[in-house]
Amino acid sequence: MSPKAKKVLIVGVVALVLFFLISQPHQSADAVKEFLGWLQDGAEAIITFFKELFN
Repeated sequence: MSPKAKKVLIVGVVALVLFFLISQPHQSADAVKEFLGWLQDGAEAIITFFKELFN
């Protein structure tokens, strides 16, 4: 991918995210909370795995 195309893609994605945040703030907050919850669940699963591995 050329640097120019990459820059256009990044600017487009940032513009889309900003539009979504401005036009639908409550849904955006819910999406972020859901994503962070998913990360937390994954981290807890990894911790549990290593605890069980070394017990």
